[in-house]
Amino acid sequence: MTNQIDIFVPCFIDQLFPETAFNMIKILEKQGLEIHYNPNQTCCGQMAFTNGFWDEARTLGEKFLKDFPNNRYIVGGSCTCIGFIKNYYGKLFHNTAYHLEFRQLQRNIFEFTDFLVNVLRITNIGATFNHKVTYHDSCSALREYGIKDEPRLLLQQVKGLQLVEMKNTDICCGFGGSFSVKNEAISIVMAENKVNNALETGAEYIVSTDITCLMHMNSYIQKKNLPIKCIHIIDLLASGL
Repeated sequence: MTNQIDIFVPCFIDQLFPETAFNMIKILEKQGLEIHYNPNQTCCGQMAFTNGFWDEARTLGEKFLKDFPNNRYIVGGSCTCIGFIKNYYGKLFHNTAYHLEFRQLQRNIFEFTDFLVNVLRITNIGATFNHKVTYHDSCSALREYGIKDEPRLLLQQVKGLQLVEMKNTDICCGFGGSFSVKNEAISIVMAENKVNNALETGAEYIVSTDITCLMHMNSYIQKKNLPIKCIHIIDLLASGL
């Protein structure tokens, strides 16, 4: 089962950061895996669900289940989407015609760093990144999906990388999906606090498992012309390969 896997490319990565998806494939292929990508895959339904549109979310979820029908591991680079699938597909599909399909999907789908560390048992993939970085625990990673140590274990094995922890690393960056749209002023202040905490460490990069958090913080960084950058952990781990 571990020799062949499917990859799930979340909407934000697909539309705005496709290089991250290609880097995920590059890293996984380096581990000797045969990668399957279904080009028909679309949204998992998370945004519709969290905004109260459960019928629309169910329609998207049904399509998602049909797009990943095989009993093999599914790996994706987003704790937001995968945490939603693991925790809330039961609310959409429990005791429905898709009951067995959604249970199989929940067993098989993994966030990228969790898959590397806890399924493949790999922490050193041979990456090189000669920079000081600090890690941001996204809300979805920490509280929805339930990972904290896995990304750090991978970062600690990167040649040339210096990992420094910022204070309040587990506090929200202010994105929160539609929260940042509905509560713009609060969202900006939260991004400011998070970026300032990162700057205090002297880090050159903020690293996270979730591209939406990084996109949100990077917008603030660019607006204020601050001396720090954001990078997805997948892109960082692909450095030097």
